[in-house]
Amino acid sequence: MSNRRAISLPLGLLLAACLSWSPRSRAATEPDVFALGVGMQRMPSWPGAKSQHSEPVPYLDIELPGHGSFSTLDGLQVELFRGDAWRGGIHGDYQWGRSRDDLGSLGGKIASLSPRINLGGYLEWQLNRQVDVGGSLSHDINGAGAYLELYAEWDPPPLGLLEQSFELRWQAMNAPAMNRFFGVTPQAARALSIPAWQPGAGGQLASLEYELFVPTSRRTGVALALVYGRLLGDAADSPLVARYGSRTQLSESLAFVYRL
Repeated sequence: MSNRRAISLPLGLLLAACLSWSPRSRAATEPDVFALGVGMQRMPSWPGAKSQHSEPVPYLDIELPGHGSFSTLDGLQVELFRGDAWRGGIHGDYQWGRSRDDLGSLGGKIASLSPRINLGGYLEWQLNRQVDVGGSLSHDINGAGAYLELYAEWDPPPLGLLEQSFELRWQAMNAPAMNRFFGVTPQAARALSIPAWQPGAGGQLASLEYELFVPTSRRTGVALALVYGRLLGDAADSPLVARYGSRTQLSESLAFVYRL
């Protein structure tokens, strides 16, 4: 989902358990990364919303080549196999729902949604040291939602001290997940004076993300992330989005980071 926030404690504990296991091979030429910090994130109030809200968020980025990674932006990856170009393993993410406070004037008229943890697998093809493409397939561990994500990432050479990254993503959902976020029940339709809506499976979001890291000392710096997204298919056509939301989904985050 595009509505990303700080990854929760359950995934952090899962990270510690999984990354303590050593796979058969390790990418010795890639350095480990340990970074933590704190910042602010501005994002849509709920998936599909036009309004935005800001909140403080922790920043955490752990990359252990040959083992996996854990990030408050991208979730958990545990590497189970690695070849010359291919690698894959376990993928996990924390998906926020929408609280009554998030919904504002819509609160009580459409259902609030509790957070969920998604768990599945990923496969990634590294074209070269700067470009990789991949995908992940995951399912709610406490629900019926299933999610497919395809992505391509480019890390251009550093521009002086500046480190940049561009990522293009396409996300799809099955019908239960699409209905959970973008469906409109007959009861909600009457309360909101919009048509009822029961979307099916399909593409949900396409997004472009830009990340920038600006060093302020040998171990500290400022991390910026900008995401421009557009809802697709039945998500974009939802009367809830058409009347009260927006097909355009923007989010921004800024954090002060310390690299260990």
